[in-house]
Amino acid sequence: MHTEYEFAAVAGHARRGFGTLLVVMLGFTFFSASMYAGATLGNGLRAPAFLLAVLAGNLLLGVYTGLLAHIAAKTGLSTHLLARRAFGTKGAILPSLLLGVTQVGWFGVGVAMFALPVAQMFPGLPRLPLIIVSGACMSLTAYYGIKSLTILSIIAVPAITLLGCASMGKAFHDFGGIAAWFAMEPSRPMSLAAAIGICVGSFISGGTLTPDFTRYARTPGISVSSTVIAFLLGNSLMFLFGAVASAFYQTNDISFALMKQGMIAIALIVLGLNIWTTNDNALYAASLGFATLTNRSKRTFVLINGFLGTVFALVAYNHFVPWLNLLNLMLPSIGAILILDYFVIRRRAPDAEPEPGIRWAAVLAWAAGFCAAKYLPGIPPLNTLLAASIAYLLLARRPAPASGETP
Repeated sequence: MHTEYEFAAVAGHARRGFGTLLVVMLGFTFFSASMYAGATLGNGLRAPAFLLAVLAGNLLLGVYTGLLAHIAAKTGLSTHLLARRAFGTKGAILPSLLLGVTQVGWFGVGVAMFALPVAQMFPGLPRLPLIIVSGACMSLTAYYGIKSLTILSIIAVPAITLLGCASMGKAFHDFGGIAAWFAMEPSRPMSLAAAIGICVGSFISGGTLTPDFTRYARTPGISVSSTVIAFLLGNSLMFLFGAVASAFYQTNDISFALMKQGMIAIALIVLGLNIWTTNDNALYAASLGFATLTNRSKRTFVLINGFLGTVFALVAYNHFVPWLNLLNLMLPSIGAILILDYFVIRRRAPDAEPEPGIRWAAVLAWAAGFCAAKYLPGIPPLNTLLAASIAYLLLARRPAPASGETP
């Protein structure tokens, strides 16, 4: 019988190798919003500083998501089942709801990010059918689970990479080469620290859901290496595409740069695949969360969440994004708590059962992380990680070892 292991660890026979995990994680990190962030960094830094900021930011993201990937491969558990260990069975309702609602919202944003530009390219196409068809197609791959995500990524990742690199090559050829880009002065200068913060903040919330995909890895080495490579390569490419498109074509999306280069059909392919590979991952992860909360099938919630996300794309896109950004301030502290709970708090009792109630240490640490991101000066994603980590280490108590374990 088909299972997505919503309620238990992934079985050994369902584990997968490096190639499969790498294309899934690359598809996850091929994210249009990273191109927008890349354009911001490109307008604020000279090319050498831009490359340094992207490398440093994605290295930090790689460390954060790599630790989560290691935990997922060792345990075979999704983000939401790991949250039960850290937050308690009832306490895990908080992170699962936050993660689920945010990802459904971003699914709707992604649908709109595809349908609305296409409607602008072809004014004769009505927006409503475009949004509905886009939402349905993106829901379809999430419905069929990790196998479907893998197939889409195998198609999308090489296509986006080749077409994006070809577009960059043409831009450099037409505008004086790489030297011309390196000679450009920033139009809106920013500090290197701020640029690294933007890079980290662009994907740290989504990165918190890394275990939902890397739990399928055969070994922790496969899980960690595929995740770190995906962020260092995939997310960095998206930043580079955005920076080059902005520098030479005054747009923050490689698909619109392709349009200006006279390649409308290719632009549509890149735009669609780029958004699709992230959107189906977001819907898949959100549906896992709601399935865990309700003990219902993940597929049921893919249909429900796909419908809700598509409706959101229809009616609330322009008003909902600021609220989603606020929710994103709440997510990185969840990952920090999961990491510390596994490596530090339950180090000597890794298989101890989740507490049936609420682990207040985790809830209070999460609250400290959110307040630090919202109210303290500095870089919000780093603020939330540090505050949540310190609070959790101070408040959490070690679980009792399971029967037969060495205390």
